[in-house]
Amino acid sequence: MQDYIQFAQKNRVQLIDSGPCQFCGAKTKRGIHECLEIFNLGFQEIDYSLIENHIYRFLIVDAHTLQHPEIHGRWNNHFHLSRLHLILAHNVTWTYDLSSRFSDYLKSYKVGKEHEYLTPPPVLERGHLTTTDILANSHNQDACKAIIRLWARDVYQAWGNSHPIVDSLSKDFLDKW
Repeated sequence: MQDYIQFAQKNRVQLIDSGPCQFCGAKTKRGIHECLEIFNLGFQEIDYSLIENHIYRFLIVDAHTLQHPEIHGRWNNHFHLSRLHLILAHNVTWTYDLSSRFSDYLKSYKVGKEHEYLTPPPVLERGHLTTTDILANSHNQDACKAIIRLWARDVYQAWGNSHPIVDSLSKDFLDKW
């Protein structure tokens, strides 16, 4: 599995090692590296067991991934935006089992669609909230839940140009599921 630095190189993106995150604008001192550190380690303080159905963990992963598509594979956008669409637009109560099912579905969906691409919104226009906003609210469960939902919805709306594709994909998945 490639790491985020390799994906950035593959996508011809030079990672900036200082200042705010170059992709989402998180108020970091070490750029994307600190933004990912917050995502990977800083959110461990959130007690997901107190939060319904682990839904917020999925929202965090989707929002962060969609704010940083340059460091992920291109089909990641389909997966994470579709999952947000299923959760936010279709009120699907997401589970880990559904992630596996949707991943399998997406493998078959991709066949014959080699040129389909979800165009990311411009850098720094993929939602106004970031990892540092979530971290700042991580000690208060109610505030944390509210801001995670806002973050996910904000990122989801920023990807509005791709909603027709993920809506069709999502409806087909729901029909088959």
